[in-house]
Amino acid sequence: MYDFCAEIVGVPVRIVCRYEKNRDFFRDYFSDGEPLFTAAPTDADLSEMQAEFERTDRKNGIEPFRHSAQFLENNAIHGIIARKMLDHNVLLMHGSALCMDGEAYIFTAPSGTGKSTHARLWREAFGDRVRMINDDKPMLKIEEDRVYVCGTPWNGKHRLGENAAAPLKAIVSLNRGEKNVIRPVSRADLFPVIMRQCYGSTDGAAAVKILSLEKKLLGLVSTYELFCNMELDAALTAFNGINNR
Repeated sequence: MYDFCAEIVGVPVRIVCRYEKNRDFFRDYFSDGEPLFTAAPTDADLSEMQAEFERTDRKNGIEPFRHSAQFLENNAIHGIIARKMLDHNVLLMHGSALCMDGEAYIFTAPSGTGKSTHARLWREAFGDRVRMINDDKPMLKIEEDRVYVCGTPWNGKHRLGENAAAPLKAIVSLNRGEKNVIRPVSRADLFPVIMRQCYGSTDGAAAVKILSLEKKLLGLVSTYELFCNMELDAALTAFNGINNR
């Protein structure tokens, strides 16, 4: 067994795992801090994780298959941390988050829409002004008057991200389109998107906390809807539209 502390979103977490690969997964987040909670998946947690993947596969018309214990453990740790972080006003969100000129932007959409591609266009268009915070599952630290986007080890298949944080300027709902068009969207209209793309739970208390954090999140940041293609102008259109240029 591997027993260590990792600091995520400024919160020290004790992690107990069986696989060296999962310990190394947190290498950039190792800490000697005093843990505030523990993530130690059990055999039952891994079995439930497998069952959850199978339910999702069937829902999507995919033949379920057996995942490795190491993979299931990694995902179980992720789920435990996402749940416990709610107590610290931290919400997990599925999206691609980047920082430009000290401010963060999140592009969110269903898998396969092109979030990572759009973030890459920003890096190509603006060069060193852009750095990736997380390309898959950033966490949002929701304070009284602002929101911070924070990196996590779960940063996508291309491993794009870092252990860093930046104040969130805008959430952008990404859609494919032939032309590049961005427009402000009301918080009410974006709320269903946020609910789908943020961490969810069937536990009643957790669900209430999630709903509260989602409402507070939308009250603190600007929200947009972007229709875009995969050309460089998509990044310019998005940046200029958000920043009124």
